[in-house]
This record gives sequence, C-alpha cells and structure tokens, in this order.
Amino acid sequence: MPAITVENLLELPALPAFDASSARLRPLVQLTTAPRGVEGEGFPVRRAFAGVSDQALDPFLHMDQMGEVQYAPGEPKGTPWHPHRGFETVTYMIDGTFEHADSIGGGGVIANGATQWMTAGAGILHIERPPETLVASGGLFHGIQLWVNLPAAKKMVAPRYQDLLPGSVGLLASADGGTLLRVIAGSVGSVQGPGSTLTPITMVHASLQPGSQVIVPWNPAFNALAYVLAGNGTVGAAHQPITDGQLAVFGEGDALMLTAAKTQDSRTDAFEVLLLGGQPIGEPVAKYGPFVMNTRAELVQAFEDFEAGRLGTIPASHDQR
Repeated sequence: MPAITVENLLELPALPAFDASSARLRPLVQLTTAPRGVEGEGFPVRRAFAGVSDQALDPFLHMDQMGEVQYAPGEPKGTPWHPHRGFETVTYMIDGTFEHADSIGGGGVIANGATQWMTAGAGILHIERPPETLVASGGLFHGIQLWVNLPAAKKMVAPRYQDLLPGSVGLLASADGGTLLRVIAGSVGSVQGPGSTLTPITMVHASLQPGSQVIVPWNPAFNALAYVLAGNGTVGAAHQPITDGQLAVFGEGDALMLTAAKTQDSRTDAFEVLLLGGQPIGEPVAKYGPFVMNTRAELVQAFEDFEAGRLGTIPASHDQR
C-alpha cells in the first residue's frame, strides 16, 4: 500500500503554507472505531461510519473498508448483481483488483489506485467481483467503498459511470516532502482531483512518513472526516492518538492537522489516512438497503420500480453469479 507513489515528493506541487494567524485548525469532536462485518458474497469489511450521526456525516451515507486481506486461492469474493437509486457509489482500490459491470454499459477493471465513480441516480443495476485470475491465485485485496448522497433535485438524474485511472489522480506534497496527498475528488490548494461529483465533496488519500506532520487547508463550508487505513498517529492540535480502523470527526475550522507517529507497525511504513469532506445537503434521508431517498413513499416507489424492471436489466453478456 498504496499503488500510487512518487519517488521524489519535492518535485510535486507544494501544499499551501498554513498561516496560523488567519486560519483555524479544526478540533476533534468524535473518535470512533469501525466494527468488523461481512459484505456481498462474504468479503470482510470494517464499517467506517458506525456510531456517527447522520448530521455529522452529511453528505456521506456509508463507508466500508474492504479488507485489508490476503486471500488464499479460491477465497476472493465479490457482490451479486444488485440495484441502487438516489446516491453515488465510489470504489477506491488501494491494492488488488475488482471488476465492475452495470446495466448502462459501464464497467472495467478497478485496480491498484484506480477509482470507480458510479452515479446511481434514477436507478442502476451493477456487480463488483474479483477477476477469475485473482480467484484462482488469491492475493492482496484492500479498498474503500463510499456512498455519497444526492440532493432531492438530483436523485433522479440519469445514471453514469466514471473510470478514474491511477494516473489521473491529482498529486501534491507537503513542503518538507514528508507527506504525499492524492486528490481523488475536489481540490486541495491548486490541485484538482479527477472525480466529477454532483454533490460538492473532497476526497484525499494522504500518506505521512514516520514523524512527519501536515496541515491540510479545508473548505470551511464542508464537514471533515479522517479515516485511518493503516498505521498510527494523532489528529488535531491536541494530538489525539488514532490508529487503523478509527474515524475522526472534526468540528468547524479551515484546516486539518495530522501527525504520524515516529514508529509505525510492521504492516506499513507510513501513516495512511483517507480525508473526506462535503457540502451538507440538510434534507430528510429515507434509506433502506440499496435505496436512499427523501421520503418513505419514494422508497416504496424505488422497490416497485426495481421489481418491475425499471431500474435496468442485466446485460445479456453477463451471467448472474
């Protein structure tokens, strides 16, 4: 971990300098530990947002850390065909490979730093599963699936699919070269991520070398979350300890502080953190299973539309494993 690295970070655009006299560090307001579970056909996950209020998460709905797991031959698993309506799903593969297909013809391989951004909108069917070669050989599997809500005015937009290749990710580094930031969506400083989002958000994967510290400017209108993928360190000016599988929820301000411990564990040589922020939607949320709407009546309609085949059909070229 991770797939996208740069040999000389000082050659990248530099993170804007933090002016302590005019900016406010966001304080930590909640720290949670993600419980473990099983998703799809049986792959292990950590429920990253468990125990956090919908208000603090808005516009985010759900996030699973998939793996990190070293599969033996025959063990890799995925999800069966299933529907979605009313939000966007984001699958970020850090290590390993997933194949995606959907009912609008989107699809491809998500591997080693790539991101699949799927807008379910009015409705879509899709499947994610490991390729046959990975099932046969086994191997490392580690990724993130994030659900981003859509406002009522955009819930019924036409579905779409974005294939964000590893090389398209925006890259920048701290001035001292101790931190690499991969901007997947939104912007940090002058660097823009490739993801085109209907709900304004920022999504960044940060890697901090042992003992390094970084202050990341953050849109004051966005909420702010930091989920630790691997390693250990602290968050905020109060230096609250945090480790892998934990989520930090920040209060108001316009910058985030992360500090990597001087010694990391044997699984990683860096403090790996996923930073998320978005413009809160502030609307009622009605969710059940694969559908996220504003009212119960809209949920009922989504189930009726799915059962009637109005959310799409499985392409003839795909079986229904």
